[in-house]
Amino acid sequence: MESPQSPRRKVKPKALAIVCGLALLVIWLLWSLLSPLVGDDVMGSRSDSEAVDPGIMYGISLANHQPKRFVVKSGQAFGSVLDRLGVDYPSISTLLEKGKEHFDPRRWRAGDVYWVFSTKDSLGRADYFVYESSKTSYVVFGLRDSLFVRSVERPVTIKEREVTGVVTSSLYQTLESQDVSPAVAIRMSEIYAWTIDFFRLQKGDRFEMIFEEHFVDDTVFVRTGNILAVRFVHAGKALYAYYYDNASVNVRDYYDLEGESLRRAFLRAPLEFGRISSRYTMKRFHPVQRRWKAHLGTDYAAPKGTPILSTAKGRIIAARYTSANGNYVKVKHNGTYTTQYLHMSRIKRGIKPGVWVEQGEVIGYVGATGLATGPHVCYRFWKNGVQVDALKQDLPKTESLPKTEMSNFLSSIVAIRAQLEALSAEG
Repeated sequence: MESPQSPRRKVKPKALAIVCGLALLVIWLLWSLLSPLVGDDVMGSRSDSEAVDPGIMYGISLANHQPKRFVVKSGQAFGSVLDRLGVDYPSISTLLEKGKEHFDPRRWRAGDVYWVFSTKDSLGRADYFVYESSKTSYVVFGLRDSLFVRSVERPVTIKEREVTGVVTSSLYQTLESQDVSPAVAIRMSEIYAWTIDFFRLQKGDRFEMIFEEHFVDDTVFVRTGNILAVRFVHAGKALYAYYYDNASVNVRDYYDLEGESLRRAFLRAPLEFGRISSRYTMKRFHPVQRRWKAHLGTDYAAPKGTPILSTAKGRIIAARYTSANGNYVKVKHNGTYTTQYLHMSRIKRGIKPGVWVEQGEVIGYVGATGLATGPHVCYRFWKNGVQVDALKQDLPKTESLPKTEMSNFLSSIVAIRAQLEALSAEG
């Protein structure tokens, strides 16, 4: 008698689907792991010519090197940094000799930035050293087989910028509120130093200006360039200044539309910035002597140590100390004009009787010596031997633009003049 056959067990559809899914997953995983081993033609992957460029920094390819930024620490010597990077002293000496025209280790100081480019392999060997000598230049040192030093100048882009403003407190603050470099305020005060007393600006004075800014990599600000044109409205009067440069006739200055130079024989003030604390008057209560008397000068208050400038070219006729004037300097400019500067903290070294000084040259520093209650300079002005109020003088002009240059000057400012007038109209 035949034994009965065991009944077949039916496979459920759900279990079958799970098994198939697992099998497909295993196949996909194997394919993923093995695919990098398959040739480019089979896989259609990126060819060598289409590989991503790792980039270049300071002319050094980043394919095999990793850059790292450092800042020079106080007391840290250039040679000691290279020594820690594994550069021996004979090589350091060779680098300094090769780079003596490009790099002076005496100018290396705390806060300067340098980069080290090390190999990406397990050794991490420093192959290149880059020192940022300025915003516009850097020095590259090759540290290994081929020792070399080269200096590189970054290309600088010059852009024009337009700025307008109304003076509410000071020119400096008005420009600062528009993220304009303080150098522009200083430069503008220099341009108008003979025609505008910046200690007497009035609320509502306004200006329109076009000037240059220098950038590296087209975005990194480096410095301000020339101020090209300005219209400054002071006390209701518009004063124009256009920059004109013609080296062939030795002309480089600022002129108005009539070709008149903005320069005068005298600066309006002996300080670049400060405030008037006391004016010329025939009757003032003296803060030290505690009595009424004439004050035959103009007091400019400023922090101790602020440079004091000779307002015109001339010869020093006195530079000494007295109990009333403190440290003071007196300058004779010609047969008509003489100026005096009182209460200096100190007289600049080399300023003594007989020495000639130029307009704008530093002759001393603000202080409170003599009969003074706080740091300031008392500026006194003589005309034909008589003390007068310097702020009320119609100061003599210097030479205007030569007539032979007028047509060239007017032609050169056509575009910038139209640009400035458009700004004025917008204001």
